[in-house]
Amino acid sequence: MSVISYFESEEIFYLNVFLKLLLGLLSLVLIINRSGKGNLAPSSAMDQVQNYVLGGIIGGVIYSPSVTIFHFAIVLAIWAFLIIGLRKLKTKSHAFRRFVDGTPIIIINHGKIDIEACKKTKITANEIAFKLRREGVYHIRDVKRAVFEQNGELIIVLRGEENPKYPIITDGIIQSSVLEDVDKTEEWLLKELQKAGYNSASEIFLAEYESGQIKLVPYNQDNKKELKMFSIS
Repeated sequence: MSVISYFESEEIFYLNVFLKLLLGLLSLVLIINRSGKGNLAPSSAMDQVQNYVLGGIIGGVIYSPSVTIFHFAIVLAIWAFLIIGLRKLKTKSHAFRRFVDGTPIIIINHGKIDIEACKKTKITANEIAFKLRREGVYHIRDVKRAVFEQNGELIIVLRGEENPKYPIITDGIIQSSVLEDVDKTEEWLLKELQKAGYNSASEIFLAEYESGQIKLVPYNQDNKKELKMFSIS
């Protein structure tokens, strides 16, 4: 058997496929561990695209003998660098995060549908009705607020209930729509933060409002006020 025919043999082909699959699996685990496990339960378009593209890279290359393992490794390294770099950039720049992931959009406010918001999100009346029925809501007038999230989910707050699902501060950013749900303002929140010993929302990793109380988790893990819940007026 000649050298050329040996490298074109079926055994070498399957060995090549095995090595590419192994490399793809290791790369997938590395990207998930380094970039965060958010893509296991996608919450944004970027998470979905990451999964699709990585699957396309692996699936489109493993059966192609013209693409060597070395070339495959380079492509995976480039993709991993892009994904990890973009995620780090999202944590540093709020404007970039809004550009990539978008922002939640209120489509129902105090029992009234915002038609322009529905057009912006490309959601139809039939889809709204279906999502409401799935949550056990049959009358729009019962909805205090419905927010269309970046991952396509519809978060519903009914009249007469607080909003336990939305924190009022996430990653140092004040969530204005949540404050509206609890009939509060940004000025009020900043005053409450100052009472708790914080100068701005950028010091807070997570702040939740529930039953007339605010629970704060600051970025500074050495601070004794790492977790604080206090009543508000």
